[in-house]
Amino acid sequence: MIISGKDLSTRLKQEMASEVATYTDRFGRVPHLVVILVGEDPASQTYVRNKGLAAEKIGMRSSTIRLAESTTEEELLNLIDSLNADDSVDGILVQLPVPKHIDELKVLDAIDKSKDVDGFHPLNMADLWRYKSAPVSDKAIGEFSPFILPCTPKGCIKMIKAAGVEISGKHAVVLGRSNIVGLPVAKLLLNENATVTICHSRTKNLAEFTRNADIIIAAIGKPKFLTADMVSPGAVVIDVGIDRDPETGKLCGDVDFENVEPKCSVISPVPGGVGPMTICCLMENTIEAFLHKMEAK
Repeated sequence: MIISGKDLSTRLKQEMASEVATYTDRFGRVPHLVVILVGEDPASQTYVRNKGLAAEKIGMRSSTIRLAESTTEEELLNLIDSLNADDSVDGILVQLPVPKHIDELKVLDAIDKSKDVDGFHPLNMADLWRYKSAPVSDKAIGEFSPFILPCTPKGCIKMIKAAGVEISGKHAVVLGRSNIVGLPVAKLLLNENATVTICHSRTKNLAEFTRNADIIIAAIGKPKFLTADMVSPGAVVIDVGIDRDPETGKLCGDVDFENVEPKCSVISPVPGGVGPMTICCLMENTIEAFLHKMEAK
């Protein structure tokens, strides 16, 4: 079974649109996401445009602030401070990467925890590990987490659940240990009662771990790294990678999809897999941030 993140995100965004359509009557306004783009990176411009389009389809308010490459760290931090203080703004996202003269960690730390819809603020990351559970629903607006979950890991769990896979009791192997995907998705799998192994570039006999896995999350950043001989029959494989095939130059993932897919019970494609779900979860996080604010008033 190929689990299409594109199709799943379309369904979830339709559910969100129905929910958001009630907010003007209930709260007097709709959720507002502000995305900050510093510089002219082509890939970042595409990501930012897609986020704006997704918000528009859902009926949310979306603002994009484009800053020059020469923008100073102080200027960016001052802008974030003003958005933190703006009660009409529910979610703030600074598109990464930022120019090299700007400290990325300072930028992420500066965003108000309650408006950090990427889930990268240190207090949101701390809460991820502090709480024994953080609910992830296969629905658009499910049970709320007490903090904001990172978008890509959240999307991975939603895809697995939407495919009807029971995570509890399964052996999950995560390829990659980044703060953005590898570590947080491992914790979300633990929350679902999986037994989790994290593998990385220094793992010895890595294929022995993947062959014993019921679920594999590939987020190692190497094109077609996971090959058919590394996967057991019936495995669930979620491919987070966004790479370029060194032979063809075409977009591919961390999984050798063509040869691995026949062995899997569930697999996600690249493109059209985790990418659309990341944007979908960003929209859900913005709605959650908005509702938490409204319910606190």
